[in-house]
Amino acid sequence: MTRTESLLDSLIAFPTVSRDSNLAMIGFIRSYLDDLGIESVLTHNDERTKANLYAVFGPGKEGGVMLSGHTDVVPVDGQDWTREPFRMCLENGRFYGRGSTDMKGFIASVLAMVPEAVERDLKHPVHLAFSYDEEIGCVGVRRMIDMLESAPERPGFCIIGEPTSLQVAVAHKGKVGAICRCHGVEAHSALASSGLNAIYLAVEMINGIRDLQAQVKLEHEHDDQFGVPWTTLHVGTINGGTALNIIPNMCEFRFEIRNLKSDDPMEIMAKIRNHSDQVKAGYADDFPQVDIEIEIFNEYPALDTNPAEEVVGYVQSLLETGSAAPIKIDFGTEGGLFRTRLGIPTVVCGPGSMQQGHKPDEFVMKSELERCDLFLARLLDDLSG
Repeated sequence: MTRTESLLDSLIAFPTVSRDSNLAMIGFIRSYLDDLGIESVLTHNDERTKANLYAVFGPGKEGGVMLSGHTDVVPVDGQDWTREPFRMCLENGRFYGRGSTDMKGFIASVLAMVPEAVERDLKHPVHLAFSYDEEIGCVGVRRMIDMLESAPERPGFCIIGEPTSLQVAVAHKGKVGAICRCHGVEAHSALASSGLNAIYLAVEMINGIRDLQAQVKLEHEHDDQFGVPWTTLHVGTINGGTALNIIPNMCEFRFEIRNLKSDDPMEIMAKIRNHSDQVKAGYADDFPQVDIEIEIFNEYPALDTNPAEEVVGYVQSLLETGSAAPIKIDFGTEGGLFRTRLGIPTVVCGPGSMQQGHKPDEFVMKSELERCDLFLARLLDDLSG
């Protein structure tokens, strides 16, 4: 095994599903860096069951390149795995295991580069940023960003190693996640007119969201570099009612907006709220108790790096594909937060493909890890002057 492959074997063995702690994996990485003389700083969640890790080595702490990745993975529950998900398996040039492509392969490659890096006469520093709870809405990295906002020095560039088949991605959509709670009036189903069905309220709200999606698709800006070139609205879960013979007094559903940079998701949300006011007004005379609440529980901004920015050409120069045109990706990353809150020029570039992410028998190609190792070796050469 190469050093990268051995590290990936170790990292996959940590079952860092977002609902669980990542401290064992963070402890492993911290100890690995400690043995190389690199100090790291942890930022924890409130319960201190999870942590981000941030480390800098090289000359000073200003400038240089930040290599960023998340340590958490999505669950394997209910998926038809044919291999142990948290035990790396090499077959036909593929490394199988949960997180192999999203995104422990990149982290393994980065860590494998560090021993040589500390031996080099670096002219610019290397920043390592490994986060928790990215998979549930880029939640954990915000604690790290809080710390970096008050730091006097910041990285010059950021490379987020999400799987892009080692193409330079300059943009992704933003996201807003919300829950809509519809409050009706309970009654016996034999006396249906004496109650207000909360499920029907939810249906009216969902129909309004579908109508708004059609309007956005028709009237708003499109960007054909995305797989879905317009801002999308989507209802993902719904829950309401307790028994068939009871008019339900509560129904709630969760929905999201995935917006192009050109669309303000809060303007779209305002239209949804306006629709809720109209729905409530239609029942208020007969049922003054009617209410519809909309609560935003998560959001992160879009990433939209200008292809002419220095970071784009710089990262392209380190790849064997050279100046291949940058791409835009349909999944979200922490890049929008690094850019909007810290002002760090950011691109996304890492081994593997999201076509394999979140699926049973997730894998990363051995050849992709080898390409990533070469990419980081070129980066190290450049940072060494």
